[in-house]
Amino acid sequence: MADDGPMASSGDREPGRAPAPGDRNRKPEHDTASEHADRTTGTTGTTSTTGTTGTTGTTGTTGTTDTTGTTDDGEPAGNGSSRFGTPGRPLKRSSFLVGFTGAAGVLLAYALYLGLRNAAGILVLVVIALFLAVGLHPAVVRLRSWGLPHGLAVAVVALTVVLLLCGGLFALVPPIVTQSGQFIEQLPSYLEALRRNETVNDLVERYDLMERVQSAANADTVGQALGGVLGGAQLLFGTVFRGLTVLVLTIYFLAYFDRLRDLGYSLVPRSRRERVRLIGDEILTKVGAYMVGALSIAVLAGVSTFVFALIVDLPYPFALAVVVAVTDLIPQIGATLGAVIVSLVGFATDLPVGIACAVFFLIYQQVENYLIYPKIMRRSVSVNEVAALVGALLGVSLLGVVGALIAIPAVAALQLILREVVLPRQESR
Repeated sequence: MADDGPMASSGDREPGRAPAPGDRNRKPEHDTASEHADRTTGTTGTTSTTGTTGTTGTTGTTGTTDTTGTTDDGEPAGNGSSRFGTPGRPLKRSSFLVGFTGAAGVLLAYALYLGLRNAAGILVLVVIALFLAVGLHPAVVRLRSWGLPHGLAVAVVALTVVLLLCGGLFALVPPIVTQSGQFIEQLPSYLEALRRNETVNDLVERYDLMERVQSAANADTVGQALGGVLGGAQLLFGTVFRGLTVLVLTIYFLAYFDRLRDLGYSLVPRSRRERVRLIGDEILTKVGAYMVGALSIAVLAGVSTFVFALIVDLPYPFALAVVVAVTDLIPQIGATLGAVIVSLVGFATDLPVGIACAVFFLIYQQVENYLIYPKIMRRSVSVNEVAALVGALLGVSLLGVVGALIAIPAVAALQLILREVVLPRQESR
């Protein structure tokens, strides 16, 4: 039987030619480069191929792609576009743009400096309140371990602090007011005694002191005196306002202590959060232990002073005990300052009493420095003595009395960070 020949299925084969072995897998040549580009760029395209063999035709269509830039299985087409459009080219780094960015950065840094300088007073109050809250938080934790709710524990601690402050003011204000009233009442007698003194009269006549006093007593001097009085009243009310601000902030920090601590830890990357949490909790524990130890030493110094003042019959023994306890909170120089104040009161009372005060504080400070202080602080914070002294001096120069109060726990925190973070990293390099 004669072979009729292969039947053409596309327009790329000539009639009468035998099909090649790979013809079944070959794609038609009508699938041009434009169609390939349409598929690779993710645009919509439909290509038809028509081949005829006599009256017979076969028509085929290519697949269509999604207009949203995704393939049929929902994956991105990978062309850099998104649902908000294709990103444009990056801006050229011209000299004007670089200069403008640098100037904006300088202005922003200067504005930040001005803001910090103007808010320095408030920031100091915030630091004091945070320090007090960290120191008082162990008392809140202890009360909660006894079964008290968190709010009630914070209220008990805050009420105790308020009562201590009121007790200190009650001990200090009446002696100051009484002594000031007695001085004003006895001022005429002091002036009369000076006028009767021949030496004083000779000095007055020699240096024309009366004329100078009369010339100084003019309107300008009176205005300056009134300004000084108003300045003193402003200082008094400012001190009261700052004290109330610190008290309110301390109560708020105590109430939200756990939330603030967790918020601070959440700002750290998750990979390092656990280590930062352990180190941070250790620092907070050391600060709280330092506060408890310092308060214990101050209370012991105040009680000892009160007992001694009762024995030697010093005036206002409770007020002097409060002064010694408050000044003893200041590291390095606080105990000496309280001893000087009490000794001056003793010398003003009687010479033997003043000598007894000096001897008492000389012995007590040796006992406190070499027996009491090391035994209590060794359990709370272990700080090198040289580092503690340098930290106290730097704290006084930067923040005054507040800097001296927070110097020791700050040095303890830095020492812990050096030992646990910096030194191991240096050893691993």
